[in-house]
Amino acid sequence: MPDIDNAAAPGRRRGTRGPAQNEDVSAAIEKAAFDELTAAGWSRLAMDSVAKRAGVGKAALYRRWASKEAMLLDLVTRLVRREVPEAPDTGTLPGDVRGFLDVAATQTADPRVVRIAADLLGESARNPALAESLRIAVLAPRREAAAAILRRAVDRGELPTGLDRELGTDLLISPLLLRLLVPGAPPVDAGYLDTLTAAVVAGLAAATPAGRRTKH
Repeated sequence: MPDIDNAAAPGRRRGTRGPAQNEDVSAAIEKAAFDELTAAGWSRLAMDSVAKRAGVGKAALYRRWASKEAMLLDLVTRLVRREVPEAPDTGTLPGDVRGFLDVAATQTADPRVVRIAADLLGESARNPALAESLRIAVLAPRREAAAAILRRAVDRGELPTGLDRELGTDLLISPLLLRLLVPGAPPVDAGYLDTLTAAVVAGLAAATPAGRRTKH
């Protein structure tokens, strides 16, 4: 299998690479790594298999990463950061909640994404470095987006100022995430998201200790 990373382009001295060629090789490696992760899972994935699928020599991978773990942590983190959801601002709490849920459902529409996510969550229980990477790259940005929805709702007077914001953030994220990552769960459709939106909004209204239930 030829090493694309070292292949000479027409008119270019062998062993030199232009920016576009490097980007093409990096994109091929990234796609191959995620295809292999889908097929083999974290624990069985091999650098040889990624290189073969990408059409490059193994040296092309080791020039970028010292190990399989370093490669996957880097690629997963970069992929997730590109897919961080915006906090929708529709002007109402129900609209914001539904927009937030729509983004999550869209991002997990590809079965490969769900399979990889479930595999990574399972591996993170045994791999502290992966667990920390997922916390920073996956969980933290989504909690920040959810927190922005809650802040706007409090500012608009739709939720009490004493809202338990940690609990509120859990309510926005956890129910749909659990549904999406459970193997064999029924598909999420518009009707389900409508019902879940109503349930989350109702739950948010109740997510305030009795002594703190004041509004603007």
